[in-house]
This record gives sequence, C-alpha cells and structure tokens, in this order.
Amino acid sequence: MLVESPPDRRAATAPASRGRRAVRAFGLPLSVAVLVVVALVSIAVGAKGLSPDQVWHGLFHDTGTYGDVVVGERRARTVLGLLAGAALGLSGTVLQALTRNPLADPGLLGINAGASAAVVTAITFLGVTSITGYVWFAFAGAAAVGALVWFLGGSRGATPVRLALAGTAISAALYGYIQAVMIMDDAALGRMRFWTVGSLASASDGTIVRVLPFLAAGTLLALGLARPLNAVALGDDTARALGAHLNRTRALAMLAATVLSGAATAACGPIVFVGLMVPYAVRSFTGPDLRRVMPYAAVLSPVLLLGADIVGRVAARPSELQVGIVTAIIGGPVFIHLVRRRRTARL
Repeated sequence: MLVESPPDRRAATAPASRGRRAVRAFGLPLSVAVLVVVALVSIAVGAKGLSPDQVWHGLFHDTGTYGDVVVGERRARTVLGLLAGAALGLSGTVLQALTRNPLADPGLLGINAGASAAVVTAITFLGVTSITGYVWFAFAGAAAVGALVWFLGGSRGATPVRLALAGTAISAALYGYIQAVMIMDDAALGRMRFWTVGSLASASDGTIVRVLPFLAAGTLLALGLARPLNAVALGDDTARALGAHLNRTRALAMLAATVLSGAATAACGPIVFVGLMVPYAVRSFTGPDLRRVMPYAAVLSPVLLLGADIVGRVAARPSELQVGIVTAIIGGPVFIHLVRRRRTARL
C-alpha cells in the first residue's frame, strides 16, 4: 500500500516568499514611476487636451502661450493632489493602526466633519468667501474635533473603541448642524456645494504654501510613529511588554492623523475612501509592518486621487465631476466588497 508523502510546505511558500522579496526590491520604485506618469497625465488631460510639447514648455519655459497658462493652472492642481493624497493615505494608515480597524479612515474620528462645520460657520456667520480663508477655519475645526475626540475617548485612558465611538457621535452631531445651517442659508449652500464634495479645481500656489508646513510636520510625525504603532497593533498587553508607551503613542497618532487629514480637508474639502482603500490594499502585499505600509500609502494614495481627478475631468467634458464624487463612486462598492470579504473570512 502506497502512502502519500505530506506536502512540502517550504516548496509551497517559496513562490510567495520570492514574490514578497520582489515587491520589496522593486515595488516602491515602480510605484513612484507610476505616480510620475499619472502626474504628467494630470497636467496634460482636461477639458482642453495638451500635447507633450505644450506640457514640456509649460513646465520649463514660461512663454505666456495658452498652453503654458493651462499648464500653470493644472500644475498647482496636480501638486495639491499629490500632497493631499499622500496626507490622506498616511492619515488612514495611522488611524487603522490606532483603532486596530483595517476599515478606518479620517472620517471615523470626526475630523472631516469638524473641518466642514468650521467652514460652514465661517461662510454663514463670518462672511468668509475665499478658499484661502476656508483653509484656516477648516484646519482649526479639524484640530478642535481631534482634541475633543481624544478628551471624550478617555484621554490617557483612551482605547480604540472609545475613540471610534466618540468620533462617530461627534460626526453625527456636526453633520446635523451643517445640514441645518445650509438649509436655512441659501447663499451658504451655493458657496459650500463644491467644497463639501471635495475638489482640486480651486487649487492655487497660495493654498499649497499655507498647508505645506502642516503636511510636512504631520508626515514626519506619522513616519516616526511606525515602530511604536506596530507594537500597539499587537494589543495593549503585548505593547507594554515590548516597552511601548501606549498613551503617548496614541496621543501622537491622533495628532498626526488630525494634522494630515485636517490640512488635506482644509485645502480640498472632505474626500472620502482614499485613506481607507489604499492602506488596506497595500497591506495585502507588504504585510502589516507600518514601516513598509506607510511609504507605499504615501505614494499610491496620490495615484488614486489624481487618477480619480483625471476621470472626473474626462467623463463629463466640457464640464467635470468633482474628485470627491468620483472617489465616493469608486469607494462605495469597494468598501462593501471589503466588508463582505472580512465577514466571509470570519465564518
């Protein structure tokens, strides 16, 4: 009687190991190359298409032609998309690690709602009408809600569940306030309708300059938290055994997420699902180590955001769909799929 030999586990795992080594060696440079291509397409494509020569002259030779003017406008839009996409991706990565919820995003902790409520208040009661004015109020609102969520979540005794519950409750209250104000004030509704869906169309060099320091500080803080957040993701007891400072790590993670998503929301309006989809997808080929997840999220999130912006410009020519609408259309079905897959995996 023949007895079948047990399968060789090493042989079965060898292709997967080689695949991961290949991703680690070439994945990030390839992702950067894709980002460069998407950025160039973002400058070239729109209601009026530009040739490669026009893009080149617009970027490196300011001669004042029509193409150069268009390139100048789209350059600011593209740069803001790069910065905001990276900020949303890093913010989502930090929040998913902080809450130990792979489907978390900046909206979970009320940060988007805080920024939106502050802008509605500024427009309706303070008469602010410029996008540069929105930036400061939106960032202040995001920061205030981040601090309030941290306080209601227990401050030093904060846990992922408490933070998520506090953020959900505050978001519901603030969105109710936003709807009430916009219904009562038609002028506010008209001025807010583009900002609230999320858009890169109003990008300018001034907006980029105003949010850049916050994005740089938030990025450095998030990258510096990769190792301690890896420990926190293993559970409180394990993190303590590894020497992690739970309260300090959670407070700094909240600060990093608030600064990143608050600055991005201030500049572009609330854009959903980017901070959820990209970190979740990245972990499928990098593993859970945030030291690998964060660089990929910072590079691939702008790819998604700029790609959605390009689709919005092309799909409704000569008009355009706002990028927040496109990401919502893409993200809704993806979110449902992810939830169903997680439920199936648990059964």
